[in-house]
Amino acid sequence: MRKSVPLLGGTLVVTLSLALTACGSGTDNKTSDSPSGPYDKNATVGIGSLYEPQNLDNTGGGGQGVTEALNGNVYEGLFTLTDSGRTEKRLAEDYTVSPDGLTYTFTLRDGVTFHSGKALTSADVKYSIEKVRAENSQSARKSSFDMVKSITTPDPSTVKVTLSSKSISFVYNLSYVWVVNSAAKDLKTSEDGTGPYTLDKWTRGSALSLARFPGYWGTPATNAKVVFHYYKDATALNNALLTNAVDVVTSEQSPDALDQFKNNPNYKVNDGNSTTKLLLAFNDRVKPFDNVKVRKAVSSAIDNKKLLQSVWGDHGTLIGSMVPPTDPWYEDLTKVNPYDVTLARKQLAEAGYPKGFRFTLDTPNYDPHPTAATFIKSELAKVGIKVDINIITPDEWYTKVYKNRDFSATLQEHVNDRDVVWYGNPDFYWGYDNKQVTEWVEQAEQSDTTDAQTALLKKANRQIAEDAASDWLYLYPQIVVANTTLSGYPLNGLNSQFHAYGIKKS
Repeated sequence: MRKSVPLLGGTLVVTLSLALTACGSGTDNKTSDSPSGPYDKNATVGIGSLYEPQNLDNTGGGGQGVTEALNGNVYEGLFTLTDSGRTEKRLAEDYTVSPDGLTYTFTLRDGVTFHSGKALTSADVKYSIEKVRAENSQSARKSSFDMVKSITTPDPSTVKVTLSSKSISFVYNLSYVWVVNSAAKDLKTSEDGTGPYTLDKWTRGSALSLARFPGYWGTPATNAKVVFHYYKDATALNNALLTNAVDVVTSEQSPDALDQFKNNPNYKVNDGNSTTKLLLAFNDRVKPFDNVKVRKAVSSAIDNKKLLQSVWGDHGTLIGSMVPPTDPWYEDLTKVNPYDVTLARKQLAEAGYPKGFRFTLDTPNYDPHPTAATFIKSELAKVGIKVDINIITPDEWYTKVYKNRDFSATLQEHVNDRDVVWYGNPDFYWGYDNKQVTEWVEQAEQSDTTDAQTALLKKANRQIAEDAASDWLYLYPQIVVANTTLSGYPLNGLNSQFHAYGIKKS
C-alpha cells in the first residue's frame, strides 16, 4: 500500500500555460459516466483508501492522505487542477499579469465564506501563500515560490504578487496552495476552508467523514456526505468493496484481485492515468553513488520489467525517467540505461568496483517498497553488489532521508506530475548536481512560450537519464474500482487528489 510521506503530497511543478476558465466545483474533470436515471442527493458515499492522513495540515506533514481527502473537497485555492490536468480559476474571479511578467494581480470572488462563517479576504490568500513559504513548512512546494518578492493586499478583494523573476508555472503552482482562514488555530486536527464539504468527524485509524457545506459559494456537492474509510492492506480494502462497506476504491493496489471485480456485473474497473513514479533514489553526493558509472551500472543490473510484472502483472508502465507520458516533455527513455547485466559489470569495473560494493537501502515499511527492496537486493547480488535493507517508517524516512540526507540509497514514490524540475535543484534530498540541467530548468521556468519550456525540459530529462540520477523503476497504474451504482468519481490519480463533490449514487 502507498502512504507517501509529507513531501510527496506536494511538489515543485512546472506546467504548460493552460487555458483558464471560471468554474464552480470543477468543469473539466475526467470522471466516470453520469447515471441515466435519478440519483440520491442525500446519499452517503463510502470511499475506500489506504492513505490515512498523518494530520490535516498540508504544510505540516499531512502526507498523501490529506491531499486525497481534503484537496478540492474541504480546501480550495485561487486555482484548481482538474482530473483532466487543466488549471481553472476557483477562488480567483480574474487576474492580470504585467507586461514584464513579474506582477500578478488577482481579484477574488464575491460571496465566498469559510466554514466558520468568516468572509474570504485578500489577507487570507496572502497568509496562505506565506504559510507554504514559511521556514517551518514541510511542503516541497516551498521552492516553487522562491521567486515571490512581495505580496500586498490593496483591498479585501485584491491580491498583488510581485516576483523577482518570471515564472511560467506560477498560476499552476498556485493551484497547490490551499487558502485557509488566517485566523484559524490548529489546522492539524481541524479545518477552516471554503470548499463544498466541511470536516464532519475524523476517527484516527478508521475513517474521516465530510459533510456537504450548506453555505458553499459554488455548485453544491451532489451527495450529502462522503466517508473515507482507511484500511491497512489491499485485501481488507477489496473485501470492504465486495461487502458494500465502501462504494469505491481510490486506487487499487492488488492487481491479483481485479478478476473478482471484472467478472462481477456489480462493479466497474477503470484504468486512469497515473503520475506516481517508484524511484530507487541514490544519494548522488556520497560514494559510490557520486560516480555516474556506478549509478548506470546499478540501473542496468535491475530488471525493471520483471519487477513491474511481479508487483502489477500487466498493469503499469516503464518510462526510464522522471517524466510520465501525461507530461508535455515526455520521451520514452527506457533504452538509455537498459537492463544488461554484462554492461553493468563492465561499468562497475570502469568505475573501480570490479568486485562490487556494499550499501544500505533505506526502505519505507509499506507495500510495495519491502517487496521491491528484496527484488533489488537479489538483482544486484548478480553483479557483486551487496545490499543491506533498512526498513523505516514514513516519519523516519522524512527525517533521515529527506531532511538530514543521511542515506546512501532509498526507495520512494513521487506522486506528482511535472516534477522533473526537482533535478534542477542541487539541494534536493538526492543531491543531483548538474549545472547544465539546473540552467535548463531555470530557463524553462522563465520561458515566454510553452514550446520553449517543453524543449528545455526535454533536454533536462534526457540528461538526468544519461546521468542515471536515479533509477526510475516504473510508473504506477491508476485503477479505480467502484460499485455500478456510483458515477462522477475521478479516474486519474493526478497528484493524489480525489474530488468527491461530483460523485452520484443511484
